[in-house]
Amino acid sequence: MSFRGRFAPSPTGRIHLGNARSALLGWLQARAAGGQFLLRIEDLDRARCKPQFLEDLYRDLEWLGLDWDEPPLVQSQRDDVYRQALETLERTGRVYPCFCTRAEIARAASAPHGLSEEGPRYPGTCAPLTPEARAERARARVPALRFQAAPGEWCFEDGLHGRYCQDVATVVGDFVVRRNDGVASYQLAVVVDDVASGITDVLRGDDLLSSTPRQLQIHEALGHMPPRFWHVPLVLGEDGKRLAKREGAFAVAELRERGIPVERVLGLLAAWSGLGDGEPVSLEELVRRFRPELLPRSPVVAREALLKTALGLGDASGHGQG
Repeated sequence: MSFRGRFAPSPTGRIHLGNARSALLGWLQARAAGGQFLLRIEDLDRARCKPQFLEDLYRDLEWLGLDWDEPPLVQSQRDDVYRQALETLERTGRVYPCFCTRAEIARAASAPHGLSEEGPRYPGTCAPLTPEARAERARARVPALRFQAAPGEWCFEDGLHGRYCQDVATVVGDFVVRRNDGVASYQLAVVVDDVASGITDVLRGDDLLSSTPRQLQIHEALGHMPPRFWHVPLVLGEDGKRLAKREGAFAVAELRERGIPVERVLGLLAAWSGLGDGEPVSLEELVRRFRPELLPRSPVVAREALLKTALGLGDASGHGQG
């Protein structure tokens, strides 16, 4: 299969320079490989995703010169596809209904069994419930669906971090694949969508590195071949924190509206990626320079001096990324 990569943003705010760097690297990887680059809109968090942010996203990517080869796949339009995947997992006995609230899970997990980005390890409270007990509880509360984590370590070879292993059952426990409002979880949707789009390589921030073993388990349960993974260390602010949309990290739209030349922005992103020294650069030149082995293996700090110089700003506010 020819190379197929993707960028999968959530339109919950204006994309910042950290998001733009991930998009750029994914695009460069695909173009340098002579492959295709796809766009997926991850808008399952419907309360936070706004149409105006999606419009900004399209404008920002077009301004940066990052095109995509097929119409964007929009997760909020794919409920039926996720439902079919869940039905497959139910038929094979890999999921079960969970009636626990977050507070109940936190109380049950007061002992330090494990902690992931999802919170305390789920202790399996609802796994042994009988059909009768589940029916009784369902009258009072709509359940979520949890995936039964397979025991033992799950390992894969990351293109940047090397071999990575995690015992999902011990660290995370059984994890949610459908919320109690009926919406598919990120972990399920990303697997189903990567398969549907024929994605061969996933380049994304290494804040998602620990999610990968969960996704590999879902791939196996659904009979899918997983893509290759490349988890890029994040760009941090000088305070050591990652950039966040809600904290006003440099928005690409802000730079575009201020008339900053796009080559300056690309030069900054290249400097953060081991592909340049901060000087203005074209996309064509970056495609020629791109080599996965040049990408950083540790977090990059967004120094105020480099921001000022690369973007041609007389006064930089020192916003970081992450």
